[in-house]
Order: sequence, then structure tokens, then C-alpha cells
Amino acid sequence: MFKFNLRLGGLLAVLMLSVLLVACGDATSTPAATTAAVATTTVAAAATTTQAVGAASPAVVDSGSNAVTVAGQINSALPKLARKDKYRVGFAQSESDNPWRLAQTASMKAEATRLGYDLVMTDAGGSTAKEVSDVESLIAQKVDVIFLTPREEKPLAIAVLKAKAANIPLFLIDRNVDQTQAKPGRDYITYIGSDFVKEGQTAGEWLIKATSDKAKIIELEGTTGSSPANDRKKGFDDLIKTHPNMQIIASQSGNFTRNEGRQTMETLLQAHPEVTAIYAQNDEMAIGAIAALEAAGRKPGKDIIIVSIDGSKDGIQEIVDGKIGAIVECNPRFGPVSFDTMQKYVNGVQLPVQIINVDRFFDSSNAKDLVSTAF
Repeated sequence: MFKFNLRLGGLLAVLMLSVLLVACGDATSTPAATTAAVATTTVAAAATTTQAVGAASPAVVDSGSNAVTVAGQINSALPKLARKDKYRVGFAQSESDNPWRLAQTASMKAEATRLGYDLVMTDAGGSTAKEVSDVESLIAQKVDVIFLTPREEKPLAIAVLKAKAANIPLFLIDRNVDQTQAKPGRDYITYIGSDFVKEGQTAGEWLIKATSDKAKIIELEGTTGSSPANDRKKGFDDLIKTHPNMQIIASQSGNFTRNEGRQTMETLLQAHPEVTAIYAQNDEMAIGAIAALEAAGRKPGKDIIIVSIDGSKDGIQEIVDGKIGAIVECNPRFGPVSFDTMQKYVNGVQLPVQIINVDRFFDSSNAKDLVSTAF
């Protein structure tokens, strides 16, 4: 009996240690490069595979949704979503002033229509305050579920908490909120979107090679306070800092729009005529910068190298025309993966705290063939 108790005690100790190790997995600390490596490997094999990311958080590439999932614990106290034949789905869009947003909205509408759901959509028109009000309106209308594209990280975290308090499940798509205020799996169901830090890193890696590791760079940033602007800057800037001959000589917001990208580039070009490269955090600003450069007699793609993020049809055409060097994709077609994730939640599937889209990379080797597939 004594030996049996010793063996049983040892077994229990091993089991308890295993549980502790699993519980220590922190999805927010997953290295972006590791996630991207898993995505590339698994999608190429066209299979659903589970691999380790970081120390203890598994990443899974779902070949159906073409997304990487990062595991974490979903709190059982989150609002539930009952099984129904038809749902009233709230969709809070941040703005509709560029092709990316229009493509995202079209994708959400198309999928809701295909499923026979009522889509109750709001458009904040680029106003953070209105978007907070929009979420409050959706709550007052008692929609079944909310999809939110938060314009800014901090203010919209408060709106997320209001949805939770109203017992309405909320999914963040495309952009995230300040996770010191609201966390996935605790305050909202999950985040669905791209790895913005990795996008910035990938753009930087290409630019380093394209300029033979020597350039004077102007950086056109997106909307101040937004997660893509913050993270794309971090990914790019942190990498460039490790290359002494790659200098960021100016960095300023163009607010993710073509017109403001042009205006910002006009101002910065006058102050920094020595510029040899441009990193634009989206295609619209890159296209605006091209207009400013050409008006000043410069030759984008020749005396100034440009790298961008998004993968719009207009942007990829600029690669074909030799004016943009490369573009890191950020796919706006969120409809299928968003509603599929919602249905999984209805069915009681244990969801990850992050679902990371697997995106493409465009340059002169593939732009002509892929431009027709862009938004």
C-alpha cells in the first residue's frame, strides 16, 4: 500500500506540473516571425497542422480559412451566443474612405447575405468618438453579436467593455484595442486580423535588400493611435535600427489616405530632398506619395525606392508600372473567416484568442499575374 501511494503521488505531481505548463502559455508573447514561419510552412503543404509557437502556445493553420490561430484560454464567463436560424449581426465600421475599407464592408455584407442574416452596419466616418457611439447604438438595438473594427486602440476598449456588460458577444476584426484595458478571451471573444508587426518587418527586410542596406527613408504612418499604425511602425523601425546605414530621416502620419499621403510627402520632400526610399504603411499613402514625387520631378521606382502594405489593385498596378517595389498584403476580405468564427463559437468550439490571417507578398516577380486577384 505504501509503494502504491508513492506511485500515485508521483503520478499526480506529474499531472499537476503538466497543467501548470499548459496554463503558462501566453499568446501575446508569441514571436511574430515564428508565427509567420508556421503559416508559410503549413499553407504550402495545404493541410491543417498543429505546431508549437513560442514556449507553450500552439499555432494552427486552418487550410479552410487560411488563418493561423494562436491558442489561449477563453473565459467561460464571456457572453454566450444561442443557436438560431437567423441572427441580427452588428458591424461597426471605422470609415469608408478608401478601397481597403470598401472591400472589407463588401465582404461582410456578402457573407451575411449568403447566410441569410440581418447585418446592422454603422460607419464612423473616421471619427473615433462616433465609433464609440455606434457601438453603444448597436448595444441599444440589442443585436445578437457585434463585429468591431476599432479605429483607435484606447477609446474603443471602453466600447468593448460596454458590450460585455450588455451580455453581447463581440469579435474584433482587422484592428485591436489596448490590451491593458480589454483582453481577448476575457472581455471579447477573439481578435481576427493580420500580424501588423510582421508586416512592418517584412517591408523592412525587402527594403534592406532592395537598397543594398543603405538608404535615407521617409516613413508615412497611418492613423495615429491605431493598432496597424503602431505595430507596422514597431516592426519596421525596430529592424531598421539594427542597420546603421538605413536611416529614417522623417516619419509623419498620412492618416492612411491618398490625399493626406500626397500632402505629407510634399511637405517632407521639401524638408528632405536627400530621401532615397519611402516606407508607406498602406497603398493609398504610397500612391499619394508617387503623385507628390512626380510633381517634384522625381522618379519613383528609380531614384526613390518604395515599399508599401495592403495589396490593393491600384497598388499592385504601380508595381507592374515600376513605381512601387514591393507590397506586403493585408487582405480585407474578412466576411468568410468572421462568420465562420462566429458559428464555431455558437457550436461551442474552443476558440483561440487570436486568429491571424495568412497574407501574400507582391513584387515584380508576381505582380502582373496577381493584380487581377487584388481588391
